[in-house]
Amino acid sequence: MVNLVESPKPMLYGLMKLAGVIPYTVEIEPGTKMNFWIPKETLKKTKRSDKNSDVEPKKPTKPAILLIHGFAAEGIVTWQFQVGSLAKKYSIYIPDLLFFGGSYSDKPDRSPAFQAQCLVKSLRILGVDEFVPVGFSYGGMVAFKIVEEYPEMVRAMVVSGSVLAMTDTVSESNLNRIGFKSSADLLLPTSVKGLKTLFALSVHRPIWFPNRLFKDYIEVMDTNRKEKAELLEGLVTSSNEDVTIPRLQQKIHLLWGESDKLFNLEMAKNMKEQLGENATMDSIKKAGHLAHLERPCVYNKRLKKFLTAVYSGN
Repeated sequence: MVNLVESPKPMLYGLMKLAGVIPYTVEIEPGTKMNFWIPKETLKKTKRSDKNSDVEPKKPTKPAILLIHGFAAEGIVTWQFQVGSLAKKYSIYIPDLLFFGGSYSDKPDRSPAFQAQCLVKSLRILGVDEFVPVGFSYGGMVAFKIVEEYPEMVRAMVVSGSVLAMTDTVSESNLNRIGFKSSADLLLPTSVKGLKTLFALSVHRPIWFPNRLFKDYIEVMDTNRKEKAELLEGLVTSSNEDVTIPRLQQKIHLLWGESDKLFNLEMAKNMKEQLGENATMDSIKKAGHLAHLERPCVYNKRLKKFLTAVYSGN
């Protein structure tokens, strides 16, 4: 039977290619690879005459933007409504984090720091020296690790629906507030009911979808379920450990859905205060956790306004 979630992807991929990005796999080291969508103008043929020869990435000619997805879907599905809006002015890089969309590692490390390390290694292979990470949810936590560990590569950053670090206290408090026992119960549902609950928590106003679509979505989410559960375990740090609030030199913009139920607006305001004077914040009305999908035109307008300011030096 045709999977209603997978079957439209060839059409989506075709549209993304028309918008100017193409798929490319980066082998970081033996046993670890990351799939990306990268600007098609950054690929050039090798000198070999063989028409099937590999292509080598070259440095981007426009400012580089790294769009980092969350836990619910692979990169290009998450950011499908941003590519066309950004690609003319910026070089867009959209990774699939490890254990999403075909990216994989045989290493045991499941921490956001390892995801960040793999992203940076991949970008260096792709010829990117400096970029702006835009992180959503889990991707926002990975983005914070990037700017902490590799500040020389980060021009500025944008974060939506995320936190600096997921301590066990923050995790427990958040889960209790929305009525779940564990992150896996919330983010890796095994039933239509569980997925419907996650969807309702992720949007400002839920819309109706047939149960068949939810079933097919669960089937897609089941890929690498064990490793994804380990990623969630690796995300949470002990509250007894010192969680250092970084004093970052880069501009940080928090772009939030006003009705975010997973990481609410109050959490975003508190994070802005913690980050200090380089942090700014913008909220989008009638949008929840999935603000970039619910209200993409507004999200893109606010995002581009910040990027323009970053690259004009304002």
